Formats: sequence, structure tokens, C-alpha cells
Amino acid sequence: MDKTKIKKMWIADRGDGTYRNPILYTDYADPDAIRVGDDYFLIASSFCNAPSVPVLHSRDLVNWKVINYVMERLPFERYCTPQHGCGAWAPAIRYHEGTYYVFIPFPDEGIMMCTTKDPWAKWSEPQFIKQNAGWIDPCPFWDEDGKMYMVNGFAKSRIGFKSALYISPVRDEGAGLTAFPDEGGFVYDGHATQPTIEGPKLYKRNGYYYIFAPAGGVKPGWQTVLRSRKILGPYEEKIVLHQGNSRVNGPHQGAWVDTQKGEDWFLHFQDVGSAGRIVHLQPMRWENDWPVIGVNADENGCGEPVEIYGKPDVGGQYPVDAPEDSDFFQGEKLGLQWQWNANFEEDWYGLGDGYLRLYARKRQPGQHMCNMENLLLQKWPAPSFNVTVCLHLEEMKDGDMCGMVSLGGYCDSLLVKQEKGGRKLLQNIEKVGKEKVEENILELGGVEGDRVYLRMSVRDASSISWEMSSDGENFRSVGRETEAMAMPGAWVGVKSGLVAVHDGDGETGCVKAEYFVYQENT
Repeated sequence: MDKTKIKKMWIADRGDGTYRNPILYTDYADPDAIRVGDDYFLIASSFCNAPSVPVLHSRDLVNWKVINYVMERLPFERYCTPQHGCGAWAPAIRYHEGTYYVFIPFPDEGIMMCTTKDPWAKWSEPQFIKQNAGWIDPCPFWDEDGKMYMVNGFAKSRIGFKSALYISPVRDEGAGLTAFPDEGGFVYDGHATQPTIEGPKLYKRNGYYYIFAPAGGVKPGWQTVLRSRKILGPYEEKIVLHQGNSRVNGPHQGAWVDTQKGEDWFLHFQDVGSAGRIVHLQPMRWENDWPVIGVNADENGCGEPVEIYGKPDVGGQYPVDAPEDSDFFQGEKLGLQWQWNANFEEDWYGLGDGYLRLYARKRQPGQHMCNMENLLLQKWPAPSFNVTVCLHLEEMKDGDMCGMVSLGGYCDSLLVKQEKGGRKLLQNIEKVGKEKVEENILELGGVEGDRVYLRMSVRDASSISWEMSSDGENFRSVGRETEAMAMPGAWVGVKSGLVAVHDGDGETGCVKAEYFVYQENT
């Protein structure tokens, strides 16, 4: 594989002073962002995957890189096994007096906080702000008098109601922050006009308190803004961004940021199904102390998303770039594009000599592939692509089963299984349901030699097909094509990755991955 010919799969910067949406064709769900000086930082949900809550950095709001994670591990024992749909939901990031704060809601456990002085460095261990199920989507806010508050929404699945927003004062006790709900209160009920209002972000401008909050549901919804002269309301409302005549459904939930030159911009997601919740950037302006987001051709104050637009004026020009996707495993640590299916252990893998070694983890009787902790996964980088892995098999042991995996509504794996000294190719297809998993295993013939090349192809985010090769040049189709569906009830896009498991009680081996490379699907 010629490294010099490998390119990033999605580039938003068009190189002529304009950009295209989405700026990130990657599942960075529920984004929040801030500017600190010349630096922009964006965080997103990561549910049960670890490390958790990615931190992205940009200097121009268009070209982003993953620089860190807020949590190396999720802070509860249950996340040592996959808990699809649970874990770290929509977080918020803020900067106050030299410290970065991230509030992270765990819908079953409560709201937690991590802090740091340096977002590239290690963050503090998470500690509770509010220990209670059903409180979600928190956002911290410091008023001009120094008082700290938190706005949040509610998850009906955990607490029995939704479509309401709540604000609590927060106090600093040195060891952490503790919210006192008896001193706050409900500030907005959206049932009548803004159903499923959630994801609130609290700001202040020109004497008004503003709550930016999506409503109407993830796929068909819109962006609402509330404003009031008093932090606890009453609030008036206005819809400021909707799909309109654009191709961008449900444009909502995100962050208002400004530039050094005084421009205003809005980052938000769009749910596109299999690829997950991708990130868009919209111009924003103010009219009569209301924000107008996107383009507003009919001048009614409610904007529509842009497809191509002039880049933000940030006072400088910066290199065209995007988050990492392909990996040749040359570093001492895993690339930041990788996450595990649950909290992980360091002895699951090793790096060195130009290889990633995945050590086969014993599978419990009846354990399905979608629920293996050691699935090493990354988000889709584009709507259409091929991804190829070169695997070296000489360190496998009888009972080992290693290969590529696609985790979504289907957990579809192309696997080499070794038994009695021989190897065969299998396709393991699991249809993932809320209560049970339907499994289908197809035998696809023998595997000769100690090296195999496996390729997964995705076309228009609708289906997944497989190929294999013994020389890396001549590929043949194998197995059955499956639908590429986002996992039901888990609010995530499909992920691709690697796995090494062992069936039985024998000695375990490992598989060596030489590269994991994305290319255009031609």
C-alpha cells in the first residue's frame, strides 16, 4: 500500500476561501464548541465507547483535528461491557478564568464534570454535579456577577417526562461543584409549541439571557432560541433555523461561537442515518436582538442551512486538514480516531515493528460479536468509501477468530477462524435488536498463507459488501451484502473496525494489522 497516495476522505475547505457543509462528515453527535483566543474547541457525545467525549481543535472553524478525549474510561463499572445507547450523552464545554469545564450527562447515573487547564493534556477525573437519572444536556454558565448556573433538559425514558428546561444555581466548594435544584426551577415548558425541546445552551448578550435549544425531534426538528431579561424567565421564543428548501433535515443542537473579527457562527448536527450525526457550520447574524442562522431569503427571521459559503474571518489562513481516518500503526499509541466498544484494558493490544497486535479475547458462551468489549472501532469518515485491512495471521492459535467488523443495526463481520491448524473465512451477521440478537454465520471457504487482505465497501451509506485478497491487488467479492443501518435506539452511526476473539478454553493468540486504509469507492 503506497502511503503517499492515501488522502483524507472528507475535506470541507474548498481551497478558494469557501467551505462546503458538512464540515465534518463524521458522527460527532450533539456538538458543543467554544472559542478561547485564537483556538476553537469542539466536543461531542460518545455513549458507551472509550476513550470518551472527543475533543477537537480548529483555528478557523472549518479544518478540525481530534486532539484528546475528556475521559480515558467511563466512570462506572457497568461500562466494562457494552451498554449501547447509554453512557456519555450530549456534553457542554465552557472556559472560565483559566479553566476548561466539561459537563457530561449520564442518563442513568447523573451529570458529571471534568476540568483542565490545558485541553491537550489529561483532564480531571469526573465528579458528580447532580446524581440523578433523567437529567440530561447540561450546560454551565457564569453570569456577569460571577454566579454560576446550569441549564438542562430531561430524558423521558429515564424520568417520565421531557420537553422542559430547568436552571439551577451552582456553587463551588473547591472539591467540586454541587447543584441545588431547590434554588432553581423550571424555566420553560415546550409541550405546546416546541415539543421535545432539549440540548439547551445558555448565553448572555445585550442584557438578554438566551437559551439555544433544538426542538421537534432529531430528524425532522429545528433550532429554537429563547430569550429573557431574567435568567429564570419568563422566556419568549423564536424558531431561528429550519430545513426549509434545503437538503439538511433537522438542523439543530449545537453552539454559537464568534470570531476575533466579530463574526457570529453556529455549529450544529444533522442526523443522516447510517453515517450518524454529522456537523455543519452556519453563518449567523443578529436582528432586533434575535439571532438569524443560515440564509434568510424571505427575511422572516428563520434561516435555512447553507451548502457552500465563505469561510469565517478569523484573521489568518490555516492549513487544509481533517480528522485522521487511515492508520499505518506507526506510533507508540493508538490513533485518536479509534475507540473501543466499552472500557478497555491496555493488554488488549500492542504496537511495535509497524504492526497493531490485537490479542484474542475469550468470548463467553452465548456472547454475540456486537457485545464484545474489544471491538476496536472508528466512525465513518464519508458517505461512501472502501476500507482495506492487511492482516498477518502467523501468531493466531486454534480457536482464534480475527478480522473486520461493521457495527450498526447489523453487526457484520468478515473473519478468519483458525482451528486444527487450518484457517477458513466466515461472515458473521447479527441483526441487533433491543431484546435479542439474530445471528447468521456463513462459511466462505479456506484461507491459505499467513497474510490476508479484507475490504469493506460502503456505497451511499446504504449497504455494506465485502471482498478479500491474498496479494492485496486482486480482490474478489465474498459473503452477503447487508444493510448499513444505524443501531436502533442507540443514536449512533455505523462504525467500522477490527476484532480478535477466542472461542473455547485453549491458548489465545493474536492477529497483526499492518494497515487500515480508507479510499474512495470508485
